[in-house]
Amino acid sequence: MAPCEVYWDHHIPVPKLLPVHAKLGVALLALLCFINSYDGDFVFDDSEAIINNKDLNPDTPLNNIWINDFWGSNLSSNSSHKSYRPLTVLTFRLNYLVAGGLHPVGFHVLNIVLHAVISALMIDVFDILIGGLAYDGEGRSLYQAPKTSLLAALLFGVHPVHTESVAGIVGRADLLCALFFQLSFLTYCKAFHRGGDRGEKVSVRWIAFSLSLCAAAMLCKEQGITVLGVNAAFDVLLICKVNVFELSQRLLLGRKPANVGGILPTGLLTRLALLAVGGVLLIYSRWRIMGTGPPAFTEVDNPASFEESVFLRIVNYNYYYSLNAWLLLCPWWLCFDWSMGCVPLIKSTADWRMVWPLLLWCVLIGLISQALCSQDGQKRRTLTLGLVLMGVPFLPASNVFFRVGFVIAERVLYLSSAGYCLLLAYALGACCLHWRALRKPFRGCVLALLCVHVSRCALRSHQWRSEESLFTSALSVCPLNAKVHYNVGKNLADRGNSSGAIKYYREAVRLHPTYVHAMNNLGNILKEREQLDEAERLLAKAVSIQPDFAAAWMNLGIVQNSLGKFQEAEQSYWNAIRFRRKYPDCYYNLGRLYADLNRHLDALNAWRNATVLKPDHSLAWNNMIILLDNTGNLAQAEMIGREALKLLPNDHTIMFSLANVLGKTQKYQESEGFFLQALRINPNAASCHGNLAVLYHRWGRLDQAKRHYELSLNLDPNAPGTRDNYNMLRRKLDQQQRTAP
Repeated sequence: MAPCEVYWDHHIPVPKLLPVHAKLGVALLALLCFINSYDGDFVFDDSEAIINNKDLNPDTPLNNIWINDFWGSNLSSNSSHKSYRPLTVLTFRLNYLVAGGLHPVGFHVLNIVLHAVISALMIDVFDILIGGLAYDGEGRSLYQAPKTSLLAALLFGVHPVHTESVAGIVGRADLLCALFFQLSFLTYCKAFHRGGDRGEKVSVRWIAFSLSLCAAAMLCKEQGITVLGVNAAFDVLLICKVNVFELSQRLLLGRKPANVGGILPTGLLTRLALLAVGGVLLIYSRWRIMGTGPPAFTEVDNPASFEESVFLRIVNYNYYYSLNAWLLLCPWWLCFDWSMGCVPLIKSTADWRMVWPLLLWCVLIGLISQALCSQDGQKRRTLTLGLVLMGVPFLPASNVFFRVGFVIAERVLYLSSAGYCLLLAYALGACCLHWRALRKPFRGCVLALLCVHVSRCALRSHQWRSEESLFTSALSVCPLNAKVHYNVGKNLADRGNSSGAIKYYREAVRLHPTYVHAMNNLGNILKEREQLDEAERLLAKAVSIQPDFAAAWMNLGIVQNSLGKFQEAEQSYWNAIRFRRKYPDCYYNLGRLYADLNRHLDALNAWRNATVLKPDHSLAWNNMIILLDNTGNLAQAEMIGREALKLLPNDHTIMFSLANVLGKTQKYQESEGFFLQALRINPNAASCHGNLAVLYHRWGRLDQAKRHYELSLNLDPNAPGTRDNYNMLRRKLDQQQRTAP
């Protein structure tokens, strides 16, 4: 058997376990942390990525997931966020198929299981990064999970910063990306199992397979491409054992080594070239798929990137890095959204927060110096690879290469936290080795840290179970975040608490005076409460700030129509349609305006446009029937009614309107059939009972008319006209009884 090198670290205060038992233990602990989110609702971004995403529906062509973005919008659209994650969307679609619909339990369970699997696999990843590759002469693996790897995997599995990725269903993208990231790295390592001491013999097939898994990671989330950087660092530091500090010194001082191959083996350069070519091809393919270029983010999304001073922009970016580092160190202050005032910008060097970026870089420089200059080769490699695993996956979120659409996002730390956990576990092990007398206190501290993290995960995942608890939890973390107040208000409005919603919408507008979505929603509630003047002012301000805000233009038109400002309302509706050409609801409201102005032909045309754009627009169909009925165009009304029922065969409102038309044309039997069908669907409709009674009254079926008049009055004693018709019928019945022989 050929000699091999295995690194052991018996000083770590974690019980020794067999690899299978260790992985099982890590997986179970990871499950324990997040299991209480299994029956949570769809929350926050889940509504757009899952509930409103037609690509999940089995009736939608499967090919759509390859041409649409993560949210179901076409990638060529200027409004697309350009997030291309078809494999993630495919798993959502499979969840939909298995569950037979949008049932969140299956979605949550798969997320929790994925996190448990990833946490268990982290033992293998950390094992290699700390101990290297050990193999016998026949290529069989000899390495097993050392205690540092186990501790690092435990820390990873229970880290609370992962809650957003695990408990939030859209976090599936981060989980799948991490899984393929791990597999790509482990597969790249597999290429060296039969190699020599410095990788002279490698399997090109395994490297190609690793590149394929990297592509799969990218198809789950863009961050997946960063595995190439980790693979390259592993090759340089662990396979070829290159001393980076010595190499950089020689290059900077211009000293050419006597044996260049001793520093950079030829095989290494070939493999790095393969990784580079693969990475360039993947990035080029991704860019071509993106279509119209990168997404356009606003100042609200990432205010630091719009700072005019380059110096202050860099300062704020580094302040964001320090906040991300703090979330890894102390994951107590967690929030679903960190934008809109949650992190105020640093405007001058006098700001006391400048100390945090300085402190971050002092720590990083200290770690980097240890990673480069330590006399201990294993320490150098472990620290360097830990820093690589922490920093490289974070690069796409760093604003270095391109502007991102967020300030801080806990989900982007899912992979970076692995590097942090490796460094923390290694540091704890070094402390135990240095201070052997404190081994028991250290063991207690590690156990306490794990327990605190498990408790925090359980609490935070419980908060992710519903939008109410999620949004409310953010108020104490980011009280200056206008978006938090907006989401709390929206949740209250959806639950019918308009008074509470108004309070939070007003606070959102106060914190962010140009928050047009909060103005729009607040204007809508005020419109419903008949506070039309203030609603008009808010909506007019919203469209002045964002002239292409189609929904606000339409809502402004509704308010102006209610105020009798018909000309202004018509112009507002047309502005909405100009900015959103396919806007059926706006055509519907425009039709109502024309109907109020007795412009019947224009009203019919507007409602027809609404049904063309949205064939199941019930209100537009119904209004066309009613208008034609009221203007005496009964034949056309009947034709429209029958056309509508072909598209909406179970719509009781259309059945009711068509039955009224048929009754007026003395098609009593057919009219009766539609009335009865409508009542089967909605048996408590007082107006339907009342109109059916009128039909029987005209038809001469007086007993049935009397019964339905009474049913209508029981449901609605104040129904207009029903009481008079009922009294008329009773007088007629009394007269018949008196004249009867």
